[in-house]
Amino acid sequence: MPQRYRILLITSVVVLILDQWTKWLIDRHLDLHQSLRVIENFFHITYVRNKGASFGMLADSAVRVPLFVTVAVIALAGILWYLHRQADDRPYHHLGLAMIFAGAAGNLIDRLRFGEVIDFIDVHWYQHHWPAFNVADSSITVGTCILLLEMWLFERRQKSS
Repeated sequence: MPQRYRILLITSVVVLILDQWTKWLIDRHLDLHQSLRVIENFFHITYVRNKGASFGMLADSAVRVPLFVTVAVIALAGILWYLHRQADDRPYHHLGLAMIFAGAAGNLIDRLRFGEVIDFIDVHWYQHHWPAFNVADSSITVGTCILLLEMWLFERRQKSS
C-alpha cells in the first residue's frame, strides 16, 4: 500500500475514533447547553449542537442537511481523487489532506446521524466566546495549516533548486 494511503487510513481511524468517542461522551454525560469549567474565563466544555456550517451559517435553512451532506461527500471524493494523483514523496502534504478528510468525515457522520453536529470545545476570554467546535473541526484546521505550510515550504524548495 502506498505511503499516502497508509497516512490517510491511520490518520482517519485515529481522528474518527477520537472525534466520535468525545462526542459520544459529551452526549451521554452532559445535558444540552450544560457547561463544565476547565480553566476559568478561558476554556469550558459546553455541549451545543450546530445545525449550520461554520459559525452557525445556514442553520435555519430548509436545505441545510442535504446541502451539507452533498458538499461533504464532494469534498471527501475530491480529496481522495487529489491524493490518488500525488506521489509518495510529500508525507506532510498527505498528512494535511488526511486530517482534512478525517475531520470532514467526522462531521458528516454527525449530520447523517443527527442532522446537526455536536460541538463542545468552548474557548473564550471572559464573556468573549469563539464559536464552540469539536475534534473534527480541529482536525480540519490543523490539517489546513499543515497543508499550507508544507505547500509554502515545498514551493520555496522548488525555487531554490
